[in-house]
Amino acid sequence: MTNSYSLSDCSKKRVCYFYDHDVGNFSYGPGHYMKPKRMHMVHNMVVNYGLYNKMDIVKPVRASAFQMTRFHSDEYINFLQRVTPDNLEHLAVQHGGLEQGIARFNVGEDCPVFEGLFEFCSISAGGTIGAANKLLNGEADIAINWSGGLHHAKKTEASGFCYVNDIVLGILELLRYHQRVLYVDIDVHHGDGVEEAFYTTDRVMTCSFHKFGEFFPGTGDIKDTGLGKGKHYAVNVPLRDGIDDDTYKNVFRPIIKHIMEWYRPGAVVLQLGGDSLAGDRLGCFNLSMRGHASCVEFLKSFNVPMIMVGGGGYTIRNVARTWTYETGLALGEDLSQNELPFNDYFEYYGPEYKLDVPSNNMANHNTREYLEKIIAKIIDNLRQLPFAPSAEVQEVPRDMDLDVEGEDSEHDEADARQTQRHRLERMGISV
Repeated sequence: MTNSYSLSDCSKKRVCYFYDHDVGNFSYGPGHYMKPKRMHMVHNMVVNYGLYNKMDIVKPVRASAFQMTRFHSDEYINFLQRVTPDNLEHLAVQHGGLEQGIARFNVGEDCPVFEGLFEFCSISAGGTIGAANKLLNGEADIAINWSGGLHHAKKTEASGFCYVNDIVLGILELLRYHQRVLYVDIDVHHGDGVEEAFYTTDRVMTCSFHKFGEFFPGTGDIKDTGLGKGKHYAVNVPLRDGIDDDTYKNVFRPIIKHIMEWYRPGAVVLQLGGDSLAGDRLGCFNLSMRGHASCVEFLKSFNVPMIMVGGGGYTIRNVARTWTYETGLALGEDLSQNELPFNDYFEYYGPEYKLDVPSNNMANHNTREYLEKIIAKIIDNLRQLPFAPSAEVQEVPRDMDLDVEGEDSEHDEADARQTQRHRLERMGISV
């Protein structure tokens, strides 16, 4: 597959948008920062702006436990399938005692066990896997799953409000056809789960722009660049409080331009966590809606197949505004010229009732000297890369059966459930 890496104004793209209304009905519990209801808010705005008739809207096929074990351990996914608020203590005891059992999978305050937890995960993961297949089948140029982007989930445990890492599952799907996939993360938190999953391979480059220093999850130092074959294929851009639109743009664009020109990915996955927006309840950046969305515009201009996923974002009216605006950008529509349409959550957008998230007067602690040093260091690391690394030509694995768990043959099932190491090695990924 040939890719064009020249910047262009090819604004009209075939866009596929994944949405399952049920996803917004789940609750992490009263007082929890993560509000799945924001998915309803985004979709309601998308419909009321008339975007729904300009793109392919798909209800995702829910991911099965088998699909989730392409990355996660069987034991962890089995736990997620079975656990409920009512049986948590009983299941935890089975895994080595109550405290040890709960700690083993890191469920608790940040990652509570709530009603319908596995169903919630299956919708999120199913959307991103489906998005990957839309690109692979040539049915879309851009595929969107705002219910995805749960970048902290690890192979054997939950982390940072994330249980199943839909991004890793989507990238593994893309790797069946693409030699190289680029992952870009603009959530205020480091994309640690995705980086960790691909830390030892050159087939996935991860690039995370995040707050660093006494901030969850505590990883993402500029010195962390990958191991073994993956050396220099993890790019970390540690930023300080208060970064504004112009400063962010001056860091983001040169780094991404260099990566695109040298790494030449066959597909891009862009995580658009809304907690990097100004005024977020858990964030400390100062990006406006347009500053955040400029990352979409820039990556879109390279004309490489792209998946856009959600992520963090805890001032939900601003998350809904921004993801709606970015859906419009994917379609080549500038929604900011229009009045905010009446919608089911109209009262949330008062008192201004506009599609806008302005920056505030927060101090920017990212000095010019600091950022110049960061960019120079990262570009120097990237210069260690060979030009467009190649992967060995290999047989393309068959499409995953969405209902493998229903197969009759125990032998086939056992054969299919290879170890994670074996699966990745068959795909040419060293672990």
